[in-house]
Amino acid sequence: MEDDMRKPRDFDSELKALEAKAKELKARKVQQLGELVIATGADALTAEELAGALVALAEITDTGKKEAWAKRGDAFFRGKSRYSAKPPDRDGGSAQTQQSGAPPASGGTGAA
Repeated sequence: MEDDMRKPRDFDSELKALEAKAKELKARKVQQLGELVIATGADALTAEELAGALVALAEITDTGKKEAWAKRGDAFFRGKSRYSAKPPDRDGGSAQTQQSGAPPASGGTGAA
């Protein structure tokens, strides 16, 4: 019956494995978000402009606006319309166009 005794769990190694997995997932998410910024051409914005736009977006509670943006994002990932219409609150100007001559990355970027 001594073989039936449970082995003690190594909580420290389990915790380290979970922390490593969480770190890997966070790194992947950061990479995908960076790729998404580049693919949309938002890398032409300053960090302050991009942060301000994201803060404003996160503060929106109007579900109609969120649904419209979700549809636009879906169309972007499907490749239907990458730059077809300006967002409603954008000031416009040619300084916001994509700086590099390379085309945007494939539609799969950032979709997880």
